[in-house]
Amino acid sequence: MEKKLSKDTIWQSSSPRHKGAFLRPLIVALVMLLFLSLILVMGIMDMRRLDKTLVGFMENRGLDIITTVENVAQENLAYMYQTFKKDKEKSEKTFVPLKDEEFSPQKALTNGLVDLAREIDTKWKAEHLDEEDLREIADREDLWLIAVLDERGRIVFKSREFLADLLTGTNQNMTGDEGLIIDLFNRFGKLNEIGYIALRRKDESGTILIALDSAGLRYWSTKIAIKKAIEEVGLGQGLTYLSVINRNGKVLGQAGDIREGSDKIDNIALDVMNEKLKKTSHKVASGGCELLEITVPVRLDNKIAGFARLGLSRESSDKILRKNRNRMIIFMIFIMAIGILSMFVLYLNQKKYSLRMEEMGNRLQQAEKLSALGQLAAGVAHEIRNPLNAISMASQRIRREYPPDEEEKKRGFHHITGIIRDEIKRLNRIVEEFVIFSRNRRLEFSDHSITDVLERIVSLIREEADLKGIDIKTVWGNNDPLIIPMDVDKVRQAFYNLLKNAMEAISGKGTITISAEPNGRGMTSIKISDTGCGLTPDEIDRIFDPEYTTKEKGLGLGLSLVHEIIRGHGGEIHVESKVGAGTTFDILLPMENREKGRE
Repeated sequence: MEKKLSKDTIWQSSSPRHKGAFLRPLIVALVMLLFLSLILVMGIMDMRRLDKTLVGFMENRGLDIITTVENVAQENLAYMYQTFKKDKEKSEKTFVPLKDEEFSPQKALTNGLVDLAREIDTKWKAEHLDEEDLREIADREDLWLIAVLDERGRIVFKSREFLADLLTGTNQNMTGDEGLIIDLFNRFGKLNEIGYIALRRKDESGTILIALDSAGLRYWSTKIAIKKAIEEVGLGQGLTYLSVINRNGKVLGQAGDIREGSDKIDNIALDVMNEKLKKTSHKVASGGCELLEITVPVRLDNKIAGFARLGLSRESSDKILRKNRNRMIIFMIFIMAIGILSMFVLYLNQKKYSLRMEEMGNRLQQAEKLSALGQLAAGVAHEIRNPLNAISMASQRIRREYPPDEEEKKRGFHHITGIIRDEIKRLNRIVEEFVIFSRNRRLEFSDHSITDVLERIVSLIREEADLKGIDIKTVWGNNDPLIIPMDVDKVRQAFYNLLKNAMEAISGKGTITISAEPNGRGMTSIKISDTGCGLTPDEIDRIFDPEYTTKEKGLGLGLSLVHEIIRGHGGEIHVESKVGAGTTFDILLPMENREKGRE
């Protein structure tokens, strides 16, 4: 175990000041948490704004699609109503030949009705047809009449009651293998309001008649116009489905895989058709994909004819949102890493600062103790030394001039006077230690060889060490003198105290090793090792405290003086010790070139 004591010493303590080391990192953590929360809130708000912007963009795209459908459907309706034009000058009907673009919507309308007639004929042939079926089909398809005639023109089934003479002429002028009469835009019968289409079988065994009033014609015209418009617009570019429904809930046209329920009138559709909402949208899941379903009104002839629902894929917008979310997460992780690193660095710095402040406090407290002891020493030295000298002289005279005559009493007398003499010596040593504290501790530096100083100290204590059976070894790093700026008397006193402590730590025979060599960092390392009893970690922490000593006799001021002297020279002390194995003091003192550099 090693203990370092110097101007850079770090003292471990349970002082409450240690808790302050965590205060600033805690504040940094709170600030970082607040900052991250702010970034998170701003990121969420930004994501919502971006999502809202993307939804708005998709809504505008949906409106553009529906506007295109409306325009194309309106053109188709206009073409279908251009069969006849009114002569502006003569106010009479004049036939106008149809152009290709005008004929196409009308042909689609005719084909739609013909397909329906063939569907009815198929059921008739399979004998799965009755008047109830015709009424259901007529109601579903918004038809004024569906009638099934036999080869003689007699009514077999009909969807409603009507005058038979309305059929006058419908069985005439059939052309081709499959007779077809179309008079949708003229009128037939006495009502003069009904358009019709008649489809006769190839074998002339029957005829299917479908008649439409103005409402039915408008429904079918609108249906065909929107269907063709949807076909022209088509799917793709994110549009997954499109459905147009009229006010009666009938599908006018659709494309794609419609989400279940999208072709029904609900409260949202009602609000849109009643113009309470211009448009509305919400996220839905269809076919394992996230879609934005948009509901908008459909206008034809400047009137709301129904509503449209279209589903737009959110794949592109979700990809953009994911990228922004990932950027935000990466940014937050980066900020968090910086915050944690800053907090860690600040914690280390704060801890170092706090421990240095604690060390300064401990040094100040130690200096105050030493100062108080020094002040006490002046009075103690003055008041005690003279009485001690008188007591010592008196005890010597009593021992010499007044011994008892009896041999047994004489032995006891010599024992008691010996104790008095020894205790006087101990008190004198205590007084000397106090005198040292009372002297001026200001250092006077001059360049000297540390090995010379150590050799002189060893020569002084070697005789005493030999008497105790202690061998002192010296090891110098090289033959060059190790010159150090020092106060020679103070340094000699410090190393003398260390060697005395090393001798006192050895009970019986042992070895003390002294070495000195440069450590390569501008310092000279002087090590004093003994094979004594060693120190515990707690003792190492306290050996330089003036109030602590391991000796039964003494004040414990010796190592405190050593610490003050070494620290005054700008040095350091490292202590390594193991109980039962011995102790090593490693003293580092600045070398000459270091001191000159400071000058």
